[in-house]
Amino acid sequence: MFARIATVALLAAVGLNTASAEVVVLKEKAAVTGKILAEKRDTVIVDLGYTVLTIPRAQIARILKEEDEKPAKPAKSKAAPATASATAQKVADTDLFRLSKGNVQEKTVRELVTQLGESVVQVRTPGGLGSGFFLNEEGYLITNFHVIEGETQLSIEVYHQQNGQLERKVYKQIRIIAMNKFQDLALLKVEDKDAAKFSWVPLGESDSLAVGERVFAIGSPLGLERTVTEGIVSTKTRQFQGELYIQTTAQINPGNSGGPLFNLKGEVTGVTNMKVFGEGLGFAIPVENVRYFLRHRDAYAYDTDNPSNAYRYLQPPNRLSQAESGEKSESGKK
Repeated sequence: MFARIATVALLAAVGLNTASAEVVVLKEKAAVTGKILAEKRDTVIVDLGYTVLTIPRAQIARILKEEDEKPAKPAKSKAAPATASATAQKVADTDLFRLSKGNVQEKTVRELVTQLGESVVQVRTPGGLGSGFFLNEEGYLITNFHVIEGETQLSIEVYHQQNGQLERKVYKQIRIIAMNKFQDLALLKVEDKDAAKFSWVPLGESDSLAVGERVFAIGSPLGLERTVTEGIVSTKTRQFQGELYIQTTAQINPGNSGGPLFNLKGEVTGVTNMKVFGEGLGFAIPVENVRYFLRHRDAYAYDTDNPSNAYRYLQPPNRLSQAESGEKSESGKK
């Protein structure tokens, strides 16, 4: 019998796991994200993870690759925020998060905890607590869906470094941006007026992990804030209910939910979310799932009219609407 870190059952995830995805922009103002398997004269074959799609060239406007994404404009501030990782100069900005780039040197867990600790937070709700981590200095952060499920009154506890000391501060103006209950992910944002610029951590690639590689987690297991646990990657492909998870010997307990699993380069390789009853059997959501969720966050936008719904249903394409209106006018003439 498997147990969630919180008191919710693990739900099957639906989504695309891609380490490096291309975006095929269609002429009908739509796009398809996946891994391009082959480019032929008349068609392009795209792997969506759960199926393979053949797209006619005539319907494609252009193809964007991950490295083609435009960097976000830097925030206007007199002093640069304290980035939690030494890889700050080797990251590529996107619209919301950063990817670690280049040959980053490994460090000891002790060194990395000092650098990364300020970026890991505690997420509190009336029903319990979990962990999370900042994606950028503007206060966007990731946690598990089950940490905030059914809750709207959220608070974030952050430890800011001030003159070599850690100062605990609680932020209570927290907005739910998006959530995917099936992959157990949620995107939040701190909106307190007096909020400072936050330290953040870059996202890495779980595909580059090796079995036996050392990893560590930072979180608040059982409410014990800023707890660090270290272990190794037991397997990268542990399957539960049709989804693959990173299995690690790093101790994961209630309260670790939503916290980061780091490699020794200071990169987030997964989001801790569950354990099996027993020692050294922790599991994390691969970071590729997180990146997909963030890039498609509009599809998972939080809806105050139906907060339990993990999907946002858009209006049908214009040509479909026009066809339907044409049918109605024809029937009216009769």
